[in-house]
Amino acid sequence: MKPVGCVIMASGLGQRFGGNKLLADFGGKPLVSRLLETVIDTPGLFPLTVTRYEEVAKLCREMGIAVLCHDLPYRNDTIRLGLQALLDRFSCREQQQAAPSAPYPRLCGCLFCPADQPLLRRDSLCALTEAFFRHSDKICRLGYDGRAASPVLFGHQFFPELLTLPQGAGGSYLIKKYPAQVMLVPARDPYELYDVDTPEELKFLSKL
Repeated sequence: MKPVGCVIMASGLGQRFGGNKLLADFGGKPLVSRLLETVIDTPGLFPLTVTRYEEVAKLCREMGIAVLCHDLPYRNDTIRLGLQALLDRFSCREQQQAAPSAPYPRLCGCLFCPADQPLLRRDSLCALTEAFFRHSDKICRLGYDGRAASPVLFGHQFFPELLTLPQGAGGSYLIKKYPAQVMLVPARDPYELYDVDTPEELKFLSKL
């Protein structure tokens, strides 16, 4: 199976939350830990967390997850930095192979996963990657009952545009540009799609 990168998007400013929501308590753990545990438990994903928070970076290092810290302002910055770092990582490994006839495989796709979806499940991430391997020309997006959400998995053919998104744009820019290429993959549970933007949402999801 060819490798799929996973950029964990952990650079939000948390303005609606009133602080760094990723470190807020969620069932006795930092909120971001829930998503990190799910990603590293999903086979076939090669995760990299992109964050502006040293506390989040420390958590990632403790869990053995690669991390990239930055202080750039926009979502397109997070996407570009994360994807380029993963591409560089795999390119370097390929060049370091002792046997030229057996190069390290290049990334066939990249999953972009917000760090504030604490109820996201491993089963749903597996379903997303499995759908991608069956339909690698599609933009595979998690959803439930017709409602589209994150995470989103893009094939390598979209990498050039992901690396050059307009200022402030995210993956939704390409989703709107190529609507016929978007395929919804059902989540196992509707609450997996919920993210945390406010203290009230954190409290609601914590009860679940």
